[in-house]
Amino acid sequence: MVDDSTLIRSLLGKMIESDPELSLVGMAADAYMAKDMVNQFRPDVITLDIEMPKVDGLTFLDRLMKARPTAVVMISALTEEGADATFNALALGAVDFIPKPKLDSPQGFNEYQDLILEKIKSAANAKLLKAQPSTSTPVNSSIKPALSQRTVNTQLVAIGASTGGTEAILSLLKQFPAVMPPIVITQHMPAGFTRTFADRLNKLTRFNVKQAEDGERLLPCHAYVAPGDQHLEIIKVGGSFKVKLSQGDKVSGHRPSVDVLFHSVAQYAGENATAVILTGMGKDGADGIKAIDMQGGKTFAQGEQSCVVFGMPKEAIKRGAIHHVVELPQLGDKLLQYLASVNRD
Repeated sequence: MVDDSTLIRSLLGKMIESDPELSLVGMAADAYMAKDMVNQFRPDVITLDIEMPKVDGLTFLDRLMKARPTAVVMISALTEEGADATFNALALGAVDFIPKPKLDSPQGFNEYQDLILEKIKSAANAKLLKAQPSTSTPVNSSIKPALSQRTVNTQLVAIGASTGGTEAILSLLKQFPAVMPPIVITQHMPAGFTRTFADRLNKLTRFNVKQAEDGERLLPCHAYVAPGDQHLEIIKVGGSFKVKLSQGDKVSGHRPSVDVLFHSVAQYAGENATAVILTGMGKDGADGIKAIDMQGGKTFAQGEQSCVVFGMPKEAIKRGAIHHVVELPQLGDKLLQYLASVNRD
């Protein structure tokens, strides 16, 4: 654990030590102490604060991933600057992140403890992938199959992800051309981070990406990210798909939930839907993508080799819900080949 706050170290330390499956091997107040402890103890997982004296968390993370790659969970400030730094950390190779704990609610404290312990355990089993530089140029510049105007206007693409998903979604969207059907995205993420995530995708891909707003019409060449702590559904009004946001109960342990999105896509888009389930822990999305399959939609899952955590795709595959299992670098082209084959003018 690396954090300059004595209070945070004490709180997180007690949380970790309360779990018999975890062992806390050291607590460091700065990057210099952390470097020595990493070399001494070789931990499976490190929790890392971004804002620290002497050497900041991003610099330490960059050096760590080059010298001794280790699963890292970032402890992030719930600010716009903190959110931006968090996504830079994920691009550098951090496995996951969690906001700093709020200390004003016993119930919130207990939920936070459950969440961080879950994230640490997930990180311990995560696959460390080589960090990819985030540039303004899409990674795949090969010629794409042209989609018919009818396809662009009638089809819908839905994407669900969790642990490791922020970079996987970026990689996938970079593979798409500028002209696409509407894309709806649910990524497990707390409130306060999704707008920054959408802005990041908007800067680094060919089309418009934004945080979804209740009641807005889904447009071609646009992608819509579920806001943190709100379920994103699609409905159909006349001939148009529209956004429906809600703060209903958590589904599959999450809000936003991939299952909620996918079930709505199955109901309203049916055979005109293409669904993709990416890296993530747990089973969220498996039932929903099965519903899309049963309604005649096309379904894809990210292959195990390119997943940080193979849990969500694996569960969907187990249900017989997936038509194509494709590793991330080839996933965009495979999906585009399918879209180019439907609704030919």
